[in-house]
Amino acid sequence: MGLAVGDQVAAPLGPRTVRGVVTELRDGHGVNRPLKPLAGRLADPPLPPNTLRFVEWAAAYACEPPGEALALALRGLRVSPPAPERRVQLTGKPPARATAARDRVLQVAVEAMRASLLAAEARVSTGVVKGLLDEGVLKIVQVAVPIAFSPPDPERSSATLNPSQAAAAAAIGGLIAKGGFQVALLDGVTGSGKTEVYLEAVAAALKIDPAAQVLVLLPEIALTQAVLARFEQRFGAAPAEWHSGVSAPRRRRVWEAVATGQCRIVVGARSALFLPFAQLRLVVVDEEHDGAFKQEDGFVYHARDFAVARARIEGAAVVLASATPSLETIWNAQAGRYAWLRLSARHGAARLPEMQLIDLRAEPPERGRWMSPALVGSVARGLARGEQSLLFLNRRGYAPLVLCRACGERMSAPDTDSWLVEHRYSGRLVCHLTGFSMKKPDACPHCAAKDSLTSIGPGVERLEEEARELFPDARVAVFSSDTVMDAEAARRLVARMAEGEIDILVATQAAAKGHNFPGLTLVGVIDADLGLKGGDLRAAERTFQLLAQVAGRAGRADKPGRAMIQTYMPEHAVMQALAAGDRDGFLAAEGEMRELSGLPPYGRLAAVILSSLDGARLEAFARELISAAPVAEGVDVYGPADAPLALVRGRRRKRLLVRAERRVNLQAYIGAWRARVKVPNAVRMNVDVDPYSFL
Repeated sequence: MGLAVGDQVAAPLGPRTVRGVVTELRDGHGVNRPLKPLAGRLADPPLPPNTLRFVEWAAAYACEPPGEALALALRGLRVSPPAPERRVQLTGKPPARATAARDRVLQVAVEAMRASLLAAEARVSTGVVKGLLDEGVLKIVQVAVPIAFSPPDPERSSATLNPSQAAAAAAIGGLIAKGGFQVALLDGVTGSGKTEVYLEAVAAALKIDPAAQVLVLLPEIALTQAVLARFEQRFGAAPAEWHSGVSAPRRRRVWEAVATGQCRIVVGARSALFLPFAQLRLVVVDEEHDGAFKQEDGFVYHARDFAVARARIEGAAVVLASATPSLETIWNAQAGRYAWLRLSARHGAARLPEMQLIDLRAEPPERGRWMSPALVGSVARGLARGEQSLLFLNRRGYAPLVLCRACGERMSAPDTDSWLVEHRYSGRLVCHLTGFSMKKPDACPHCAAKDSLTSIGPGVERLEEEARELFPDARVAVFSSDTVMDAEAARRLVARMAEGEIDILVATQAAAKGHNFPGLTLVGVIDADLGLKGGDLRAAERTFQLLAQVAGRAGRADKPGRAMIQTYMPEHAVMQALAAGDRDGFLAAEGEMRELSGLPPYGRLAAVILSSLDGARLEAFARELISAAPVAEGVDVYGPADAPLALVRGRRRKRLLVRAERRVNLQAYIGAWRARVKVPNAVRMNVDVDPYSFL
């Protein structure tokens, strides 16, 4: 068959024929047991060697079979190639009767064209084209039409950079010119113009290598449209999109164009990292600190860390951009592994917002309200000046808890330890963990008391209701994943806000990063303590990052901005660091705590999650698993313990945590541990290396 490594093939697997990729060729005559012959080689482009190396590395790092990572790399091929288009072309036969209209058709039809387009360009009716088809002067042909990606122009005029931006862009350009694997941390305060800097880095890569490909990773689909527009403005050509909102046929065409080198720039979500780049020379990870880069389901990985690994394999450069870099990235920069480039001031006349803590113990909201009098007054004064406000609450829906006043029953999802969230827009109770949804009942399902269900706590829908009551003349809108369902809806809402068509935006973290609202001068954080509840090792860090990012939406133009943070814990280290603008001091203290505990980045973690429909079988296997844990220097194993969410979709869940010193090969330890046990069919065992969720 003449196969090569990377070729895609059809392989027999039981009664099915499945897609596979050739990873190695060797003569196994007389050594291998008899194998079924392949059904054939597929016509799709082969996986480039470095993509295959990355897939194998990713599987080994995540402690998963290679097929799991390979499925991500082949994700764009889930649909068949687009059907060829029907076109018409000349046969060479002259028409039986010549007319001016027919002559124009013959002059235009120099290549295969759609019949309607041919008629339009020849300025004739479709009947003229049909007559020529009937005579055999034209014939119908099937033409495969590849997607066209206009080449970007790196020489196109760019934005004027300030001295700090220009120095950072020059430094990154120098790393790219040096060649090979390089990593730079672009550490700039909100509004400092990091996007303009990495756009120039992209231009530098394209200038150095005419065939270079660039990948830009974004944490949220909502950010994609704005970034695409910036790229098109800078390079005169729109980059390819890659995220869940892109149709399957379009994803296939992007996949093929990336594999063949026709697509030069891709802007996408975390899974774009597995695309089959032919000549990857630069990877940009925007908002590198963002938790959305962690894939929690299926094949578990962190796109920031995997981006660095892929760049190392490709011999490419990486730019990690953030106003609030992760502690892991700061640690690498401090150790000299990453070039550390700082942008310490906002671009142009804009200044960082003033930060104010509101102690809710001393200044509580009115009964039944969630906004303190100080925040209400500031919003009112801003409205009088024609300025915009953003009210931030990272909680979807109307209320996070619905309970019965008669018996105290808390409404929860069936077979899941998750409370149901009330959504007034739809009149339903929704589980945000499993997607379960039900109409809000008129009576308590537990005690049958009528009209006894009450909503506890606020979500963004309830906050919107309060804002409309307090400011009846204001134009109020909500920005959350329940109200903005796709990238296009996000683009429209962001455009309305940017153009001043909204006075008060009530938002979750969907609006906390990457957006530029020139008229926004006030950010009010309703529940700053929310992220600190229930905590894990990154709770304080994530809370600081999120609040700093959302506060950074204020004052990004010529008017000064202000952020008012409502909290019951103003003395907390996170709140004090925000008020003082002392990010580095906070990170230093957080790092010292982690180092004393041997936690990342000073140590390594892996979570082992067990689940089963059979609670007794789960308990027995958990005891067997912990008994089989290898004893190794520098490794501690904790558990098993019930997971905080101990029941999900009817499955009981237990967790174990492995903490190891950095010198320990954690993957080898887990591999040796797995080899000592046989996982029962009734139990699922999942490994999460570098866990971000502890639920």
